[in-house]
Amino acid sequence: METVIRIIQFFLSLTLLVTVHEFGHFIMARLFKIRVDKFYIFFDWGFSLFKIKRGDTEYGMGWLPLGGYCQIAGMIDENQTADDLASEPQPWEFRSKPAWQRFCVLVAGVTMNVILAFIIYCGISWAWGEQYLANEDVSAAYGYSFNADGEALGFRDGDGVVSINGETIENSASILSRVILADKDLNVVVSRDNGTAEINIPYEKINTLRQKEDFGGFCTILHPFIIDSLVSAQAQASGLMKGDKVIGIDGIEEVNFPQYGELLLERANKSAELTVLRGEEQHKILVSVNGEGKIGVSVAALPYTLRTKSYTLLESIPAGFRLTGKTIANYWSQLKLIVKPDTGLYKQVGGFIAIGKIFPGTWDWYAFWSMTAFLSIILAIMNIIPIPGLDGGHTIFTLWEMITRRKVSEKVLQVAQYIGLFLLLALMIFANGNDIYKLFK
Repeated sequence: METVIRIIQFFLSLTLLVTVHEFGHFIMARLFKIRVDKFYIFFDWGFSLFKIKRGDTEYGMGWLPLGGYCQIAGMIDENQTADDLASEPQPWEFRSKPAWQRFCVLVAGVTMNVILAFIIYCGISWAWGEQYLANEDVSAAYGYSFNADGEALGFRDGDGVVSINGETIENSASILSRVILADKDLNVVVSRDNGTAEINIPYEKINTLRQKEDFGGFCTILHPFIIDSLVSAQAQASGLMKGDKVIGIDGIEEVNFPQYGELLLERANKSAELTVLRGEEQHKILVSVNGEGKIGVSVAALPYTLRTKSYTLLESIPAGFRLTGKTIANYWSQLKLIVKPDTGLYKQVGGFIAIGKIFPGTWDWYAFWSMTAFLSIILAIMNIIPIPGLDGGHTIFTLWEMITRRKVSEKVLQVAQYIGLFLLLALMIFANGNDIYKLFK
């Protein structure tokens, strides 16, 4: 059922984003009296589920739910044929209009996606506010837990993060992105043993970390194994007490909380000796482990409360601007790292499966709108990249014409279109191939 919900959210979000994008082209074309031959939700390769003609435009719904399209008369795209190029340009065609009007039509789709993201972020800020787990709270309580990669960088379990390159960290979730997206050496100040320590991380080590599939696990919130209650007769008879802090199992100490589950599962239907801290004293207690790797205790919850920044309707507008700008900047930073071969991040590029997985397995409007706004920014940035076949490729040729006063020939535009389509197809195969490879792996 979770998979079905993810699929529904993915296609609903994709349909909204592409429809808004294409509507930007549509409305700007009509504003300059350019004829729009077709405006479709979904693709109608071979046949359509529904269509109706109003004026010169055919509106319809295709059968392939992967977005949609807007076919503008006289625009060099995959629908253009040699006969179309040979015909005399007509006043209502895209190619007959001044360069500045064509430029406006081309960037309208990207602009609409940015506007949509801004509107969504405004709505999220007003309806839910900004919820986050404060780094200050985590650092003051138990701090963070680091795997072997984090320890290799110089971190220790229990470290709190004070600053990264001199900037104080407010949201605990931003620590990972600040490290993974770094494009230079990092200086991290951590709180440790009632004082502070500096950790200098060379860019080369960050690159090494980025190339690991589980790089996200290098830093997590430290979760101590503190017993909250005894829920089985065996646990009650073992001598364990509420408030005991488990610090080892069968002599294995300095274990992260998730590892306790793995160690106990290895001892299923056997006994295990726990080392527990009770006050200032250590105790060795023998416990029975059932077939599921459980010892019959519940674990105390972390003492954190999500902080919320609330906004009025008017305050949500600048908040929406800030979130839109922050998302654009963060994604652009990711994109710059992806195209650098030495970072290895191109291996993490995903297709439809990866995108679908970012949606939660249960219906959550906050998560849905947050992901939709994020994907809207991605769609805008990817479309403005100067690759022939994308809006950015068309825009570059139009800007060239505006600057030089010389129009690029339609033959060149058509060849560039085919090259762009080949590159896009190769990128789609690579991204979705990555998804399939990871599934089998």
